[in-house]
Amino acid sequence: MSKVIVSASILSADFSKLGQEIQRVEAAKVDWLHIDIMDGHFVPNISIGPAVVKDIRKSSKLFFDVHLMLSDPQKYLSNFVSAGADLITFHQEIQSDKRELLSQLKKLGIKAGISIKPDTKVSAISPFLPYVDLVLIMSVDPGFGNQSFMPEALSKIAELRQMIDKEGFECLIEVDGGINDKTGKLCTQAGADVLVSGSYLFSSKDMAKAVESLRAKI
Repeated sequence: MSKVIVSASILSADFSKLGQEIQRVEAAKVDWLHIDIMDGHFVPNISIGPAVVKDIRKSSKLFFDVHLMLSDPQKYLSNFVSAGADLITFHQEIQSDKRELLSQLKKLGIKAGISIKPDTKVSAISPFLPYVDLVLIMSVDPGFGNQSFMPEALSKIAELRQMIDKEGFECLIEVDGGINDKTGKLCTQAGADVLVSGSYLFSSKDMAKAVESLRAKI
């Protein structure tokens, strides 16, 4: 893929002025809005629910990249689709039937993704590659923002890129965690298509410039 997709993680936004923050993201020409949903069980934190996503959708036409860090995502798929999600990603590590979740997402008419934590091997998701639109590789332990990038994610990106290209699958590779201009380049050079960035973008005085720095592969 020629253009790197930049997905801004609202986990790092100022929620007291979330509407303004999203306007800022749109003005900076970000491609996607990354929305982390946490249940306090699968990860040790709680974020937002479908009602907030629905409210954000009222004022934004961005592609909604919804990451469900939930122990039982199946209960909430239709709620997030109704709220405006364009892509829903769930985790490989949950106990639910992953094939059933993928089938349900397709029936609901949206894109489906699967994610792996830093300690999960790429081989664990190989059976699902023909059926997903995206694979999300976590380059930090999920649950909190503003963490440092784990370099071991790069070999996982490269391994996944080789698997996808060899079999001719069409799924994108997304990376989330500690992404900035330096780590972002390493990820895209390893084969990533989508970069999720939170604190790097939202702490930048010139977000548009920060976005462009993530798109630069060299």
